[in-house]
Order: sequence, then C-alpha cells, then structure tokens
Amino acid sequence: MKKILFIVLISIFTCTVGKAQVSLPIQYLEVVKKLVSNLPNTKINLPSSTSPSCVIDFAKTMLGIPYHYATSNPKIGFDCSGFVSYVFTNFGFKVPRSSAEFSATGKETNLEHAKVGDILIFTGTNPKVRRVGHVGIIYSIDDNGIKFIHATSGKANGVTITEFNDYYKSRFMKVVSII
Repeated sequence: MKKILFIVLISIFTCTVGKAQVSLPIQYLEVVKKLVSNLPNTKINLPSSTSPSCVIDFAKTMLGIPYHYATSNPKIGFDCSGFVSYVFTNFGFKVPRSSAEFSATGKETNLEHAKVGDILIFTGTNPKVRRVGHVGIIYSIDDNGIKFIHATSGKANGVTITEFNDYYKSRFMKVVSII
C-alpha cells in the first residue's frame, strides 16, 4: 500500500511541477511507470508527463517573462524558439533551438486537425517573405478559434497568449505535433 501511495504522489507531483518550473528527469518517470505496471491488480492511471495539459500548465508559468533575442533562459528571457524549446525540453523532448528547424521536427498536420500542445510555425514579421521566423504552442482551441502561447518581440514584448487572428493567419506556414 505504501508503494502505491508513493507512486501516486510522485505521479501527481510530476504533472504539477510546472508551477515551480522544475521537473523530475524523464528517467525517473519511466521508473515510476515501470513500478506501477509491475504491481498486481492495480488500476492507477499515472498522468503522462507529456500530456498537452501538463505542457501548457508549465508554459503558463512563464507568462510575462520578457523577450530576449537568442535566449532560452527564464532568468534572462526568451526568444520564440527559445521559449518553445525550453518548454518541450523540460518534458524530455529533443527539439531544435531555432524556429527554422522546428519546420522539420515532429509530425506535420493540417490546421483542422491541430490540437492543444502542437506547434504553430509562422513567417517572420513580413508575411510576404515565406521563410520560417516564428513559433508558438497552441494554448487552446474552442468555438472562438485558436489561441497560442509564445515569446514575442511585439507589443507584449515577452511570453504571452495571442489569438490566431488575421495577422497571424497571414504569417501561418504549418503546424507540427511533437506530443
């Protein structure tokens, strides 16, 4: 019984560590999952460390961190790809550091099949130059449309949540799934 309680507490802690901007290394999560799978007659569903809600919860803890070009350090700031890279690396994903490289990462999907946690890839600030220049993570999808979380050098000048509005639709290039 103590083992089960310990495992459940560790799994709950793992999913909520985003609020503290700390997480257990992925190898510990694998050990916990292996231990649970070996327990007889237990029906415990561990929250996945890679669930979209955990990724978004962790990303939200960085709202307001200032934009800082070529940086992926929350103590200094983020550029767009530094932010996305930092978030996914926290969950054990091997992702690129530059926005252009995200274009060749994960599984490409169309916007109609996009889901929370997917990565939106945009051009730079000039939509006429069709070259990757910005990335963000889908934050929510509902009847009002898509919102994404990203580090921007624009008006918010930091990590913010933005609607997928006409401006971003003109810059949109593709969506890729990492989770």
